[in-house]
Amino acid sequence: MTYLAKPKLHHPSLPVNALGFTHRDYEGSISTLCAGCGHDSISAAIIRACWELSIEPHRVAKLSGIGCSAKTPDYFLGQSHGFNTVHGRMPSVLTGANLANRELLYLGVSGDGDSASIGLSQFANAMRRGVRVAYIVENNGVYGLTKGQFSATADQGSKSKKGIVNTDSPVDLVALALQLGATYVGRSFSGNKEQLVPLIKGAISHGGAAFIDVISPCVSFNNHPGSTKSYDYVREHNEAVSRIDFISSHEEIRIDMAPGAMMNVRQHDGSLLRLRSLHSSYNPGDRYAAMAYMQRHQEMGEILTGLLYVDPLATDLHTALNTVQQPLNTLGAAELCPGAEALEQINAGLR
Repeated sequence: MTYLAKPKLHHPSLPVNALGFTHRDYEGSISTLCAGCGHDSISAAIIRACWELSIEPHRVAKLSGIGCSAKTPDYFLGQSHGFNTVHGRMPSVLTGANLANRELLYLGVSGDGDSASIGLSQFANAMRRGVRVAYIVENNGVYGLTKGQFSATADQGSKSKKGIVNTDSPVDLVALALQLGATYVGRSFSGNKEQLVPLIKGAISHGGAAFIDVISPCVSFNNHPGSTKSYDYVREHNEAVSRIDFISSHEEIRIDMAPGAMMNVRQHDGSLLRLRSLHSSYNPGDRYAAMAYMQRHQEMGEILTGLLYVDPLATDLHTALNTVQQPLNTLGAAELCPGAEALEQINAGLR
């Protein structure tokens, strides 16, 4: 299958940022995800956030794991550094890269299967260690590349497209991030760019571990009534000769919510996604109050969106390890190997 490449030329009247770059300079390849996928909306939000921040694309390192979410870094910041790791291992590879070169801005893109299942311990350690990263989970509640099995974030009682009921309690990555010590925690919906873009800008600019859980509907597999993570898709087939599956095009669901408002977002299958935006008077500086507030609204069947918690005095792993300001990957042998006498002193201290 071939895909048309994006033209490199653009209209001369396109607006530019402080660096003289247009929005197009932050784009990547043409997406091969399903039409209407929430992940593409997140990519668009990342592009807009980086353009508005006037970030030099070469200063960004974007890393991902495995899954539909792992494909998305190819669709934004085509001129930045990129690394696609194995399933669930993105946080440890990102941690190593961050320690080697602290001058880059690190963007970790993951999915609910990638971070809440096989990579749960890696996610936990990145948050508790305070690795400076904008960690974005594209959360759709299913394994999209392997035909829609439940992921660890799937809601208890929801049904798969085959009618199987999920009996497991979901993993709440936002609650975990708060408990583990992340210093910037938010949740959003892929169709609410006016909320999502500022959250991403804040995460990129934050000085510690920043985490954003983005509910990102899967139009292909998460189409059961009552799902909190789906648009719907129309499954059509031809039984005459063979069974053919294809995904009908869907319009992206977009919303605009005022602070403090609650909105029932109608999905394509008729189900409702009940979102509540944080009130403008909400105080995001209290970690434990944020956890209690989120729990209260969860019991009401509402999903809180917005910046839930931020520590304005956050530090990162480099501060904890007392590393030098110069990137470690630029140090020479003289700095990295202080000599036999220093080694003997270190060994003596361990005896």
